[in-house]
Order: sequence, then C-alpha cells, then structure tokens
Amino acid sequence: MLKPTYPLYVANAPETPNADLEVLDKYSGQVATRVALADAATVERAIAAAVEAAPAMAALPSYRRQAILEHCIRRFRERAEELAEALCIEAGKPIRDARGEVTRLIDTFRIAAEEAVRIEGGTVDLEISERGRGYRGLWKRVPVGPCSFITPFNFPLNLVAHKVAPAIAAGCPFVLKPATKTPVGALIVAEVLAETDLPRGAFSVFACGNDEAAPLIEDERIRLLSFTGGSIGWDFKARAGRKKVTLELGGNAACIVDADQGGRLDHIVERLAFGAYYQSGQSCISVQRILVHESLYEALRARLAEKVRGFVTGDPKDEATFIGPVIDEEAARRIEGWIERARAAGARVLAGGPRRGNLLPAHLLEDVPADCELQCREVFGPVAVLQRFSDFEAALETVNASEYGLQAGVFTDSLEHAMLAWDRLEVGGVVVGDVPSFRMDNMPYGGVKASGLGREGVKYAIEDMTEIRLLVLRG
Repeated sequence: MLKPTYPLYVANAPETPNADLEVLDKYSGQVATRVALADAATVERAIAAAVEAAPAMAALPSYRRQAILEHCIRRFRERAEELAEALCIEAGKPIRDARGEVTRLIDTFRIAAEEAVRIEGGTVDLEISERGRGYRGLWKRVPVGPCSFITPFNFPLNLVAHKVAPAIAAGCPFVLKPATKTPVGALIVAEVLAETDLPRGAFSVFACGNDEAAPLIEDERIRLLSFTGGSIGWDFKARAGRKKVTLELGGNAACIVDADQGGRLDHIVERLAFGAYYQSGQSCISVQRILVHESLYEALRARLAEKVRGFVTGDPKDEATFIGPVIDEEAARRIEGWIERARAAGARVLAGGPRRGNLLPAHLLEDVPADCELQCREVFGPVAVLQRFSDFEAALETVNASEYGLQAGVFTDSLEHAMLAWDRLEVGGVVVGDVPSFRMDNMPYGGVKASGLGREGVKYAIEDMTEIRLLVLRG
C-alpha cells in the first residue's frame, strides 16, 4: 500500500507544503495517495541549491560517489516489493512487469556505481610538428554542472534511474520533475538519496505544473536538460538556450521476420507477443509494425492472433494479468479511435475487444493503410499491425518510411541481411534475432529523426553529463 501522502524534496530535504496532487490507482480510478506540488518559488530554490552544490559535487571523490550509489542499491533491494507495488498502483503496470522494472532500477544504479570510478582521461601527442615540440597534452572529464531531468509516466523508476544514477556518478547536482501521473516512484528514490551524505543541494525531486517547470527548460544556470517523453521535447530544445539537451521521444518500432525463419515461428511469436504488448504497449520501443515475409505470413498470423486472444486483461495486481490499464481513459479513447479509423479504411482486426474505461484488450490488425495513425504514429498502447513483404530490401525501406527511428528488430539467419539492416535502417539500434523492445541498461540507447538525439545507457549519459577539459604543459 502507498502512504497517505508523500513530500517533495528540495536541496535533499523533504517538505510538505501541501498535498494538492491526487495520484490515482490506474485500475480502480480511486485516489491512491496525495503528493506535495511545487510552486514557482520552490522550483527557484531547487535550482539555486543545485548551483550552490555544483562545486561540492564536482569535488566529491569517485569512491564516495560509488558508495552513495551502492547504498541506493542495497536500499532498493530491501524495498523492492514496496517499489513494485507502487508501480502497480500509480502506473497500472502488471505486477510482473513492475518487479522487472525494479530489477532494472537496481541494475542501472549498479552499472553507475561501476562507472563512477571509471571516468578517465588521456594524453594527446602534441608534437605532431615542429611547432608542438616540447608541449604535452592531457585531458580529463569534468561535470557539466546543474542538470534538469523531466521523466514520463511509463517507466517511473527506470527512466528516473537513467538520469539520476549517471548524474551522481558524474558529480552533477540535479533537479528532477517526474510525471504528475506517476510521481511516487521518483519520490521513493529521493527518500533513499536523502539517507546518503550527498552535499546539500545535490538533488531536488518534485512534481509541478508545466508553467512552474519552465525554468527547468529555460534557466541558463542549468547546464544540461535531459527529457524523455513526447514530441514536445523539440519545443523544449528550442527554448533551452545554450545548455546541452538530450531527448528520447519515442517511436513506432518495426520488426522484420525474414523468409528463413520458418523453423522458429513459435519462438518468434512469443517474442513478438511480449514485445508488442508488455506493460500494455506503453513503451517507446514496443513492437508496433510487424513485417513478415509472404511465405511465412499465414502461419505467423494464425499463431500470433491466437496468442494475443489468450492474454488476460484486468487488475494489474493479479499475477495472471498481462494487459493492465493504459495510463488514463483519455489515452484509451484515443487508441480506440485510431483502431476504428483503421477499420473504416479497410483494416481487419484479428484480435481485440471492447474498451472498458482505460482497460483496452490487446489488438492485432492487418491490412492497415500506410497513412493510418496505427502505421505512421506512435500508438503507445496494446496494438500491433501485421503486413507482408516479398523483398527484404523493400522491407527495410518500409521501416525507414517512418518519421521515427528509435530501434528496429530483425529475425534472420542471413548475415548479409543482418549487416544490410544495420547499414541501412535509420534507427538508433538494430536488434538481430529479437524484438526491438530488447534493452539492457548499459547499452547506448536513443534514436534519430523524430525519436530524439543523444544516448542514454549509463556510460553514454555520463559522457553527456561531463565535458573534456584540456591541460597543455610546455616543458
């Protein structure tokens, strides 16, 4: 169970100026808890505290940063079931998926603890001509300074971890605004951070309105903005001024099933079903478009439709549930509308069912026209579409026709096709032998085109949160 109320955190300390934000149980629709909301003055205090903490954070030895991260790992393990239950309630995440996300939270902090003592520099040979004779070059990485983080509702723990853990490892103070629909996980992380000896002002965590959050985007004292969410991220980038900006903005991931996969269809169907529908499809790399070679299409369609029809939809607290609620009824109505427009345009529904509030059964469709939202936009719900192809290179072009480019999956035994996909697909990552929904928390993760810029994955986030500082010595 959640606590009746949760505070906000400013300069490492909890405050409860109000309990104005109601956080709903996404399955029951009832108020599950109340959270303090930050006002404009609170946001200003948080930014000022981060600026003041920057020198102390930069001076914090790497072994102490590592110890802080290791403390968090221990406490997250101790509180793992509490964290999973919070996800289940505030995000409507099926409990098995919620426990998996807690595992990823721990993994991400563990990777950061390892990387905290591996932020190294190097030497540069400057004697490349007579002019450089007697000069030596050395470089190191230094923290960029205060960072602002804005995270979405779909991974309230892991997407927070992918910003917070690298910031601590790099020595950057930060201000974090989690999604107002799912703030509790981030506040539990803040509660654990408050147990450590991080310098005062090293972190602030709070929910607030969009107007109050504007300084997190625009204030020049912030040196890096990291945003995960929708296409509004491009507007944030335009408003961000001279600060660094990293964006992860979603996609409509495609997966290709090549002609040589006939002997692996049962395995592929299991992976496609997981990749398309886990946590109700509310993942930026959820499988949305499935391109199947015409020789395998009928067999795969029959097996996948049967699998999807068998999913249990309902209470996310039930261990048997695979499809829980989407984040709210507005989202469910939007997805339902997209399905209906695709049907009106000639698409055929192979699996699905009626919506009940924000519960929408898993849907599988075929013959969806290319200009329908289900093909060309991000559904962010439990929907996938099937289509045939006859030529592998043409299938690659179909994948690239999207404005998005986050990840893609390719099931093939052909090394030539695997390398061709890696060379030609306009995405941040190509996963061969599995669905695009695969992610390990140490790999470089991010997209191109409308899917964003920059890379997460702890080591790569640390690179964004640090700058190279050169030293030249004349002998």
